[in-house]
Amino acid sequence: MNVYIATGTFQYLKEIEERYPSELMVTMVNEDGALLLHETSTQTVFKEPSKYEVLATSGLIEKKGLVVINHIPVTEENRSLFEYRLKDIPRLLEKEMGLIAIRVLRPLSSNVYIILTIWDSQLTFENSKNLLDSTIEKGYEYVNHSNIFISAPYVSKYTIPADQKGSHD
Repeated sequence: MNVYIATGTFQYLKEIEERYPSELMVTMVNEDGALLLHETSTQTVFKEPSKYEVLATSGLIEKKGLVVINHIPVTEENRSLFEYRLKDIPRLLEKEMGLIAIRVLRPLSSNVYIILTIWDSQLTFENSKNLLDSTIEKGYEYVNHSNIFISAPYVSKYTIPADQKGSHD
């Protein structure tokens, strides 16, 4: 299974999503722009997406909620160990109240791993944030921190609008 992510304006990405109703696509937005996530075992319809292989998964992606994306840039020599340490994250978090879905994604066209979680609300995310952070940190607790990251990991948040026909540009 692969995940492809395209960026653009909400309206443009929403039009692509609506053009392919049989595909699992979700448009999400934040103050900086919008993303369209496409999860599929076949080819994507995107022209130049960010490409990821799903390493571990739990839950079904729904068209609602708060999306929290942990971006973790890992050096080439630490990828195998990093992946080994992160493969259990979905199992460790899947019972967390309010967690809809989680994907641990291996980059196919960059060096930035993604841990994507979808929560039913900001409140349930905030209540589980410490567990999420400590679980991710355990993924690299036995790795030499000075050598694992190419640059500092960071987090971005998006919402999946409840009214997906809204005019967010």
